[in-house]
Amino acid sequence: MKKLFSSLLLLSFFLFFAQTDTAQVINLDRKNAVEVISKPYVILISADGFRYDYAEKYKAENLLKLAQYGVSAKAMLPSFPSITFPNHWSLITGLYPAHHGLIDNYFYDYQKKKFYAMSNKEAAEDGTWYGGTPLWSLAEKQGMLSASMMWVGSASDAGGERPTYYYHYHEKFTPNEKVDKVVDWLKLPEDRRPHFITLYFPEVDASGHHFGPDTKETENAVHLIDDAVGNLVEKVKQLGLKNVNFIFVADHGMIKVDVEHPIAIPEMLFDKSRFDFYNSQTLMRVVVKDPAEVHSVYKELKKNKTSDYDVFLNKRFPKKLNFSLKDDRYNRIGQIIVVPKAPKIFLEKGKKTSLGKHGYSPYEVPEMKATFIAFGPAFKNDKKIGEFQNVNVYPIVTDVLKLKMTEPIDGTQKVAKEILK
Repeated sequence: MKKLFSSLLLLSFFLFFAQTDTAQVINLDRKNAVEVISKPYVILISADGFRYDYAEKYKAENLLKLAQYGVSAKAMLPSFPSITFPNHWSLITGLYPAHHGLIDNYFYDYQKKKFYAMSNKEAAEDGTWYGGTPLWSLAEKQGMLSASMMWVGSASDAGGERPTYYYHYHEKFTPNEKVDKVVDWLKLPEDRRPHFITLYFPEVDASGHHFGPDTKETENAVHLIDDAVGNLVEKVKQLGLKNVNFIFVADHGMIKVDVEHPIAIPEMLFDKSRFDFYNSQTLMRVVVKDPAEVHSVYKELKKNKTSDYDVFLNKRFPKKLNFSLKDDRYNRIGQIIVVPKAPKIFLEKGKKTSLGKHGYSPYEVPEMKATFIAFGPAFKNDKKIGEFQNVNVYPIVTDVLKLKMTEPIDGTQKVAKEILK
């Protein structure tokens, strides 16, 4: 009986969390300010890992058609490193990763004496890890309701205000179930209706990692998201709302990596009394515990390196990547940065990896580049533009929603002026 009771208790525990995990969180005390009611709407959609050429490559009919009605970029350049959490936070704050502090999906903060990991719910929902003011926080502070369907950091109090409507992250909703929930937000009375909505889809990234970017599985994932976007646009159209604008982006691209011949991590780095190293496979950061050793360690790593990777001191890292010592506002990067040359990766012995990867510089590896398509009454029609950095999405949104930026960002108004009517 005791064993049965324990089993039932455990089952109840899992059922409870299965239910609460998918529940919407709502702040019932908030309403749109009177002056917000007549303002436009923006739905910012991220399809994780949706490479800049996927729409053409896999004939994503809805996105290609919508691009003709609006604006499309040759490519959008992710911030370095071209990794999911850093770039979603760059899109939503207009800051480079080294400036907002989310420098990787996994890192250690030597002042906090804690690890940040995207898979750790407590850390991922702790706003003290995140710098900058996310767009939903900016909107809420100016009397505009917002909603988020699982965007990075949206369940945290980063920037001082959570969205009025949000979900804790999980992967139990299908793309079209997410679409229906977004449409439900837009069906709310105008004083309760969010004007800024973020929507996140992980499926293309997952397929790209598991199967590689040039496979039928990834093509199917592209079509799945393309269908969901088409469904969203049609259902929003049926609502009869005026001035609804859509921005479709990705955080990064994807490349097939050489899993058969990974680069061995230099043996000296395994001396934990001298070093910590953080290996995301497409980027390795080294912390030298004795600052007096930094230059000698750098010289030794440089001397013994192969042609498959480069070694940099943080203060000499390429300026255009905004990931050097002077950019490191939270002291999280490390003194030495080791960068493999695509499609090479660093891999510890005995560890598994995936066929598809990202994280490389978009300037050196074109496959890292992401998609940008925008359409709606605020945007010019059939407008094609060149490449631009993803920190410029922030001022596009603020211009459309007529929000006042309250702190400096790394993006500029240049792209917004080029694509908005």
